[in-house]
Amino acid sequence: MRNDYEVLTASDGQEGLRVAREGNPALILLDLMLPGVDGTTVCRILREESSIPIIMLTARVEEEDRVSGLELGADDYITKPFSLKELVARMRAVLRRLSPDGMERGPSQLSCEGVTVDVNSRTVRVRGTEVNLTPTEFHILVLLMREPKRTLTREEIIARVFDMAFDGFDRAVDAHVSRLRRKLGATEGAPRCIQTVYRVGYRFGHG
Repeated sequence: MRNDYEVLTASDGQEGLRVAREGNPALILLDLMLPGVDGTTVCRILREESSIPIIMLTARVEEEDRVSGLELGADDYITKPFSLKELVARMRAVLRRLSPDGMERGPSQLSCEGVTVDVNSRTVRVRGTEVNLTPTEFHILVLLMREPKRTLTREEIIARVFDMAFDGFDRAVDAHVSRLRRKLGATEGAPRCIQTVYRVGYRFGHG
């Protein structure tokens, strides 16, 4: 493939799971309309096993369909038809979230409300228990923790996390935050550290 990417392909969902497990890809482009095991099932299974970034490819334009993919753990989605230029831009934007260099400058060690983050090693712990996040979830968490108690609008989160013009919608941010909350609250005694500010956005910490 052009743009210096090495590509592994799969023709159905079952083969896609095998390729993902054995090939250890840096990024997965996942078509929802796969024969056999469909794309939503593949995404759910992969999310139980790893935090490899996933971009969903879909011909479905309804908001509910796209939100359901994000709620399963996809980092982004792109609707058909799309250009190669747009696809590569989305891929690069997601891959940048894997590197500390792709994040805004700020403290690399964060700790608040029982949550600790090491930006350089990309590790997150809640009361000492490590939590695995997708690149997008990690980026949102760092953004909120670097400005605790400040409310960030959904539009601001999209602009600063997705790092490009995103044809998204408010519920895309809500879906990522919802998954992030569940993961941060998975350990016993974990606080509800991400607060919703009604009709505005989100903030980290109380107050």
